[in-house]
Amino acid sequence: MTPDMSDVTRTKHGRPVHHWRRDLVELAALFTAVAVADAVANLIGHGPDGPALLAISAVVLVATAGFHTWWARRHGHAPPTGDTGTRPPAPARDAGTSEAAPADAEAVTREPVLWRMRTTVRDEPGSLAALCLALAGQRVDILSLQTHPLADGTVDEFLLRAPADVAGSDVTRAISQAGGTGTWIERADAHDLVDAPTRVLGLATRTALDAAELPLALRQLLGRCTIRSLPAASVGGDRAAEGAPVEGALEDTVMRLRAPEGGVITVERPYLPFTPTEFARARALVELDARLGPRIPRSRDVLTLPQGKAITVRRADAGDLQAAKAMQERCSPRTLSMRYHGPVGDADKYLSHLLSPRFGRTLAVQTASGRVVGLGHLLWDGDETEIALLVEDEWQRRGIGSELLGRLVAMAVEAGCESVYAVTQSSNTGMVAAMRGLDLPLDYQIEEGTLVITARLDATPVSSRLPYDEAGHSVRD
Repeated sequence: MTPDMSDVTRTKHGRPVHHWRRDLVELAALFTAVAVADAVANLIGHGPDGPALLAISAVVLVATAGFHTWWARRHGHAPPTGDTGTRPPAPARDAGTSEAAPADAEAVTREPVLWRMRTTVRDEPGSLAALCLALAGQRVDILSLQTHPLADGTVDEFLLRAPADVAGSDVTRAISQAGGTGTWIERADAHDLVDAPTRVLGLATRTALDAAELPLALRQLLGRCTIRSLPAASVGGDRAAEGAPVEGALEDTVMRLRAPEGGVITVERPYLPFTPTEFARARALVELDARLGPRIPRSRDVLTLPQGKAITVRRADAGDLQAAKAMQERCSPRTLSMRYHGPVGDADKYLSHLLSPRFGRTLAVQTASGRVVGLGHLLWDGDETEIALLVEDEWQRRGIGSELLGRLVAMAVEAGCESVYAVTQSSNTGMVAAMRGLDLPLDYQIEEGTLVITARLDATPVSSRLPYDEAGHSVRD
C-alpha cells in the first residue's frame, strides 16, 4: 500500500495523519531561525542602538511563532482535501429518531384514513397521471382504481389511504387543480378493500341463493341508494313497459330495471350519477335473478316452547299466502289493528306484498300440524329497514314474538343494515317489551298514538346463532 492510500484509509476512520516531510521542513526552519537570530544579535549587540533593535527583533520572533502556531492548527483540523480522501459526513438521522420525535409521535402513529373518491377527467393521455401526481403530493396512497368510460370522458373511482392529518377537502382541492371535475369523496372502511370482481361474485352468489337478496345486492353494489319495487299490477301494462323497458333505462341519477315478475325496480342515488358500467352490472344481477326464478332457503329450525310444545321457524314466501290469510282470520280485531294501524278489513291485501321476496324477508312459525301461527317481516323500505310481527292470539305471550324479533334483527345485521324500526301503537306493551329485550340502543318517537321504535344495530349481531342451523332450541320467555 502506497503512503497516499494509507493516508486516505486512516483519514476515513477519523485518525490524524502525520507527514515526515513536513516535520523535517519545520525542524530545518527552526535551526535557520536560530542561526539568523544569533547573527542579528551579534550584529546589533555591538552597535549603538543595540538594545532597541534587540527588543524589536524579539517582538518579531514572537509574532512569527504565533502565526506559525495558528497556521499549523488551522490546517491540522481542516478536513482533508484533494487525493487524501474526505471524511464522510455524519449519518443523517431519520425523522422518527430525532429529538423532536416525541412531540410528533402522535401524528406519526395515528392510523391512516380510508377514502372512496370518484372524479371525472378528460379522456386524453396524461389525465390519470396528473391525478396520481396530485395524490402523491398529498401523501395519499392509491389502493385500487376502477375506470368507468363515458362518451365525453372517464370516471375514475379510487380507494385511497391517506394520513390522518389530510382532510377530504384537501384531497378534492388537489384533484380539482389536477383537472378532475364532479369530484365526490366519502370515508371508506375495511369492507371496501375487497376488489370489485370479488365483490360482484359474492353478491351474485347471495342473489342466487335467495331472491330476497336482490335489493340488498343492488344497494351494496351501487353504494348509498334508495331502491323501490313497484309490482306490475300497480304500474299497469303499458305504463310498466314505458317506465322500464326490457333492457332497462338509465337517466343520470335514476335507473329503472324490469323485474322478473313484470314490475319495476327503481334505483335512485341523487348525490352521484350512475355510470353505464354500474348500469350494466345492476342489469346483470337482475337478469341472473330472473333466470333462477322464485326461490328461498328451505332450511328450518325446530324450537321447544316453555310449555313443552314444538314449533318450527322457517322462511316464508308467496306460497304461504293462503296459510297466512287463515291465520289472520283467527286473529282478533285488536291484534290486527295493533299490527296494521288501519281498518281491519284491509289486512288481507297487504299479505301479497309482505310475502314477496322483492320487498324483504319473512319468517313463519308453524305448529307440528303445519298451521301457521306467527309471521315476522323484515322489509326493505327504501334505504331503511322495517320490522313487523303478527302472532295469533292463542299463541301470544309464549316467547314467539321475541324469538322472531331476535332472528329478524340478526338477519338485518347480516344484511349490513345500520338500524331497524318498528311501527306500532303506543299501547302495544308486548312489542315495546320485545324491542327492549334486544339490549340495543333504542329511539322512541310518538305521534298521535303511533309509536316508532328504532334500534341501532352498530354492526353487532344480537345472537351468534345463524337464523337456521337445523338444530332444536328452546324459546325463552
